[in-house]
Amino acid sequence: MSSASANTPAASRRPGGAPILRSRAWVAPLCWTAVLLDGFDAVVLGAVLPSMLEGGALGMTTADGTAVATAGLVGMMIGALAMGYLTDRLGRRRMLIGAVVLFSLLTFAAAFSPNVLVFGLLRFLAGLGLGGCLPTAIAMVTEFARRGRGSNATTVMMTGYHVGAVLTAAIAIVVVRQLGWQEMFVLGSLPALVLVPLMLRYLPESPSYLASAGRTAEARAVAEHYGLELEHHAPGEDAAEKVGASLLLSSGWRRNSIAIWIASFMGLLLVYGLNTWLPQIMRAAEYDLGNSLGFLLILNVGAVAGLWVSGRVADRITPRVAGIAWFLGSAVLLAALAIKLPLAGIYVMVFLTGCFVFSSQVLVYAFTAANHPPRVRATALGMSAGVGRLGAISGPIVGGTLLGAGLAYPWGFFAFASVGALGGLAPVPSTHLRAHQTYITNSYAVFCF
Repeated sequence: MSSASANTPAASRRPGGAPILRSRAWVAPLCWTAVLLDGFDAVVLGAVLPSMLEGGALGMTTADGTAVATAGLVGMMIGALAMGYLTDRLGRRRMLIGAVVLFSLLTFAAAFSPNVLVFGLLRFLAGLGLGGCLPTAIAMVTEFARRGRGSNATTVMMTGYHVGAVLTAAIAIVVVRQLGWQEMFVLGSLPALVLVPLMLRYLPESPSYLASAGRTAEARAVAEHYGLELEHHAPGEDAAEKVGASLLLSSGWRRNSIAIWIASFMGLLLVYGLNTWLPQIMRAAEYDLGNSLGFLLILNVGAVAGLWVSGRVADRITPRVAGIAWFLGSAVLLAALAIKLPLAGIYVMVFLTGCFVFSSQVLVYAFTAANHPPRVRATALGMSAGVGRLGAISGPIVGGTLLGAGLAYPWGFFAFASVGALGGLAPVPSTHLRAHQTYITNSYAVFCF
């Protein structure tokens, strides 16, 4: 197949036919939208829990809310850990589309749950799709990004996650009060009706996957069309690629992998702990429901702003200094939220907290994508997200435990502040970074520990 201009449409892939060759401009928006739906899921439970608990929906208690949040995050962890294995066999395109279909259908079904048990089970199953969505989307965007812009593409794509969270919090302020919690899950599933057909038509397959699957001619056609550099595999590398955690814990990768996993654990604990329980913590601080949901919205508005700033700062003051500063800044701001301020002041503090907390975690993903070549990138991102999901599971448990004990305010903020401080003290795997300097120096903003 001839190599066409990257902006020239060509035929879609049919079963047994030619690969999809469209404009490169389709890849990032489609992945961005898929991640936006992931952001919806991160916030929707926290947005509806106050209403469900006050109204006794499904007989929900605080302990039940913690269990449901945990079930969804366990599903995400399993989905993320399985992602590397599945993409090796199914391909990144098929995996990403399948993940969107899976979590959208199950999110829709959650609106019709008859009891807490079914609701928690559906959240767990939806989590399987959500867990595979984010790392697969990052791997796709990084591979199809223009040379030297892989980490920039990652941070920009991750704004979709927080735009989704902002929209969810904003919609919840109106929908939960006027209609009810079920409508939030119905609304969250509807975008897939548009997104999935567009992905089927315009989203190409990863040339790295095609090459590893032995479809060399298709891999070359996709790489040439999209202006990508196809990685050449030495004999025996494909087998090594498939060993997952064993590969990442080998002598050449171990220190770097452990540092990434520690930071991902701390970062996701903060993200999911705050997105799940911030409204309830603010209720414990005697703010009304409207302002409590408003704080959740502003937290994620701050996240979007922080993503645009953090990469540029990291590029100027070195990724290591920026990464440590972002986690430690999160710690300081979270502790400061325990101080009683006028309403306008607390909104400003929540905004700044969002700027630091969420960017810290995104820089972990950017570093992981930039620091691993295509043949191990999906596995590395899957392991980073999967191990990090243990932190995501811990976040709602920490918040729920403090709420159940009547200690959510101010001790909830102090607990989360200590997590941010631990993230800033992650070790420095300098040996591995030097060994893979090519991938690091090509990044726009990477996280270095």
